[in-house]
Amino acid sequence: MITHTTPIYLATFLAFLATSAFAQLDFERPPIDYHNRPTSNPIEDLQKKVNSGEIALKYDEQLGYLPSVMQHLGIHKNTQTLVFSKTSLQLRRIMPERPRALYFNDDTYLGYVQYGDVLEVSTTDPELGAMFYTLDQDPKEKPQFVRDRGHCFQCHASNRTKGVPGHLVRSVYPNKHGQPEFGRGTYTSDHSTPFSKRFGGWYVTGKHGDMRHMGNTVLESVKALDLDRDAGANITDLSPIVDTDPYLTNTSDMVALMVLTHQTQMHNYITLANLETLSALNYNKVMAAALERPADYISGSTKRRIRNAAEKLVRFMLFSEEFTLQNKVSGTSGFTEDFSKRGPKDSKGRSLFQLDLDTRLLQYPCSWLVYTESFDKLPPMAFEAVANELYYALTYHTDNPDFAHLSKKDKQNIFEILTETKPNLAKVWKELQASEESQP
Repeated sequence: MITHTTPIYLATFLAFLATSAFAQLDFERPPIDYHNRPTSNPIEDLQKKVNSGEIALKYDEQLGYLPSVMQHLGIHKNTQTLVFSKTSLQLRRIMPERPRALYFNDDTYLGYVQYGDVLEVSTTDPELGAMFYTLDQDPKEKPQFVRDRGHCFQCHASNRTKGVPGHLVRSVYPNKHGQPEFGRGTYTSDHSTPFSKRFGGWYVTGKHGDMRHMGNTVLESVKALDLDRDAGANITDLSPIVDTDPYLTNTSDMVALMVLTHQTQMHNYITLANLETLSALNYNKVMAAALERPADYISGSTKRRIRNAAEKLVRFMLFSEEFTLQNKVSGTSGFTEDFSKRGPKDSKGRSLFQLDLDTRLLQYPCSWLVYTESFDKLPPMAFEAVANELYYALTYHTDNPDFAHLSKKDKQNIFEILTETKPNLAKVWKELQASEESQP
């Protein structure tokens, strides 16, 4: 029954919806429903194979299930990085003398702690973002990965992860016990982070010339003005600093760390584009019903929300605001060579995995995570928006200052590589080109 007061109630209702629509994403409730929606990710897939008996995880007396899990997930030991700051779940067991080891591939991260109770796992669900698990480091017939239900969100669902369930690399000022001196500040690390603010609380092996970072050293006292950055620079052998015998290798490769810092935040931007689109379309649906619009009506504000998330993703994936290296960087583990050999490659042998390391991370600055399932499973409207933004960023049509760091040749190279190696992007671009050519 409609009365003269209905417009007042409707206006109040719509105002409430507008407030929630543009607030931080509430991913724990529908339409996202992070905790209750079925998830499909590498850890869930591995667990199903363990439960069925297809795979038997082997237990190592020193490392627990780490080597076996790495084997079945395709994670190489040369991705090893060592972090000694007390910034994870098992912080009481982590210290400069006993760092936590991280190993990773394009979608999963494993954290191993000496004498730890559990193996720490962070992986990526293509539709929901980061998922967090632990695996007891005790021998069992069929070990079980246990999914976190919100404990990790204090750090892994904050402004540091773009407000979505995400991955995170931090740089801190550690004291001699590995405890971060939070009053000194902390830095979320990605490719834009100045070199001088990277790697605090981490061991780092590699050469980097005159540039200085925060790794390999601690604050000697509460009154210390800064870390001894010279003492921590250009270290290729960790043996004088820490015993690496309990780990899979004796390195904490700088190049692996640089790759890690980019892809953790890249995952977050993909998740943001995904979840923001789901939220925007749900809000659009509610508004359409309230205003008696056609079911397929998409409002201008909905399109803008989706486009805005797509723009953020494209800026990051094309390395906008990347810190320019002042000296050549080199690692120590073979990671650089292995990573640069990866594909897919185009007909000229070019790949987005080819590293530069002279002035920037990549020879062709476009994120390799464009090849992940998470990118391909973006909602159709989000994928199209990202494809459009990429097209205009990489062609002569744009003079956007966000991409001024890319030369005309850079853009051409990236466009050609993606055209040959990403058919779903090439399809959208072909339609855009046809549309442009049909214009008078």
